[in-house]
Amino acid sequence: MKGIVIVSPKFFKLFMASWAKGITLFPFIILKDEKSRNETTLIQHEQIHIRQQIEMLILFFYIWYIVEYLIRRIQTGSWRKAYQNISFEKEAYAHQHNNFYLKERPFWEHIYWL
Repeated sequence: MKGIVIVSPKFFKLFMASWAKGITLFPFIILKDEKSRNETTLIQHEQIHIRQQIEMLILFFYIWYIVEYLIRRIQTGSWRKAYQNISFEKEAYAHQHNNFYLKERPFWEHIYWL
């Protein structure tokens, strides 16, 4: 599944920091603006999150994500460093330029990035 892409500037005004361009809330990839729809790297990054969410049965992905964020926040003292060190994000950033990654991606690959 590649996700259902929608554009919602209002969503980002209500819930997101200004630096974010997209977020994945299964099965949706929510983008900040229409021009983001053409950013293949961003879409690939969010599609990796779709696969992660499916593998973790969706709910467990969000629980793991929040717990790992809190642990990383304590470790680093910075919200940005905590975000960048979440295993799901490390995997997605490492492979967001590889359009073939999802075809060859091993099951539960994010564990490698812990």
